[in-house]
Amino acid sequence: MAKSGAKSSENFNISQTELDRYESLDREWREYKIAAPARRALVDAKLYKVSDLRKISLSELEDLHGMGKSAVARLKVLMHAKKIKFRS
Repeated sequence: MAKSGAKSSENFNISQTELDRYESLDREWREYKIAAPARRALVDAKLYKVSDLRKISLSELEDLHGMGKSAVARLKVLMHAKKIKFRS
């Protein structure tokens, strides 16, 4: 089957209930201006604040669906400022 240029509709059909759930958990990420897809990826991975990032490796963070280069760069800066390191 040929792949169309259109994105999967499931990425755009997030229910209000799901949005409310994310909003209740991603407050810190919104304060740091992390993009919505990256915030959802972090919440799905049970990473709710900067200090939680020490639980995963950099490659695991980069592999999260929705985590872009800009979000990774911003998170690395935040971690450096708080003297937090990724898991080895």
